[in-house]
Amino acid sequence: MMPAVSPAPSAPSARSAPATGSPPLCARTAALGALREADPATKASATRALYAAVLDGSLPCPADLELDEPPELPGRPARPELVEPRKLGRRNMQSPQGRAVLLHALAHIEFNAINLALDAVWRFPGMPAAFYTDWLKVAAEEAYHFSLLSARLAEYGHAYGDFPAHDGLWDMCERTRGDVLARMALVPRTLEARGLDASPPIRARLQQAGDHASAAILDVILRDEIGHVLIGNRWFRHLCDNGGLDSHVTYTRLAEQYRAPKLRGPFNFEARRDAGFDEAELAELTALAGLDGEQTAPSGTTD
Repeated sequence: MMPAVSPAPSAPSARSAPATGSPPLCARTAALGALREADPATKASATRALYAAVLDGSLPCPADLELDEPPELPGRPARPELVEPRKLGRRNMQSPQGRAVLLHALAHIEFNAINLALDAVWRFPGMPAAFYTDWLKVAAEEAYHFSLLSARLAEYGHAYGDFPAHDGLWDMCERTRGDVLARMALVPRTLEARGLDASPPIRARLQQAGDHASAAILDVILRDEIGHVLIGNRWFRHLCDNGGLDSHVTYTRLAEQYRAPKLRGPFNFEARRDAGFDEAELAELTALAGLDGEQTAPSGTTD
C-alpha cells in the first residue's frame, strides 16, 4: 500500500533557531542561525519551527537589521562528498539502488533549497515584510520535502550523505550574494524553475518502476515548487517595477552577467504558467525547445 503523504507541512512545537552573534533574536537572526546549523534534521526542524513562530507573531522580523556574514556558510554535514556534476553517473530507476541514488539526489536538492531560502531572509535588508514571510514559508516547505525524502530514503536502507552530490545550487547563491534582484532572477525563476520541468518525467519513471510512494512525494514537491517559483517571480517583478526596469531585458542581462545555466527543453509549460511566467517568456521557451505554438500548454485564453 502506498503510504499517505500529508498535503502540507505541519510545524513542530515552536522552537526558534539559535541566534548568532550580538544582534537580538528575531526571525532574520534565527534564519541565519538555522542556515549555520550543520545537522540536516535539526536544520529542517528549526526552519519549520521558525516559520511557525513568525506566523503566530511570537518572533519579530525587522527589515532594517543589517547582519554581518559569518564564515563558512552554509552549515552542512561532512557527508555527502561534493563532486563535479559530470562525475555523477546516470541512475537506473529499475533497480532499488538506482532509485535510492535518485532519492538521495533529490534530498540534496531540497537540503540546498532550505539553505537558499534561509539565506534570502537574513541577507537582504530593507525589503517589505511579506518578502521575509514568503521566503520563510519556502524554507519550511523545503524542509518538509527534505524530511519526506529522507524518510523514504531510509526505507531503502540509506541516509542522506551515503552518495556523492554536487554543489551547483549554492554556487549560484554565492554569485548573487550582493544583489537581491539577481538572486530573485536566477535562483527561484531559473534554477528552481528547472525542477518544474524535470519533475514530471522523473515521476513517470518512478511510477513505471512501481515506486508509487516516491512518485507521490514528487507530486507534493511539484505542487509546492510551483508556489516557490511564483514567489520568485513576484519579487523579481516587484524589484524591477520599483527600479523602473523592463523585466524581460533585465532577466537576460542578469543571466549573462552571472553565467546562469542555459535553458533547455523540454519545458513544463503548464507549471511554468501557474508559477507566474508570462506569455512572452513562454513563447521564448517554445522557440528554445523548437516547438510551434500548438505544442505549448493551453493558456486558458482565446484569441
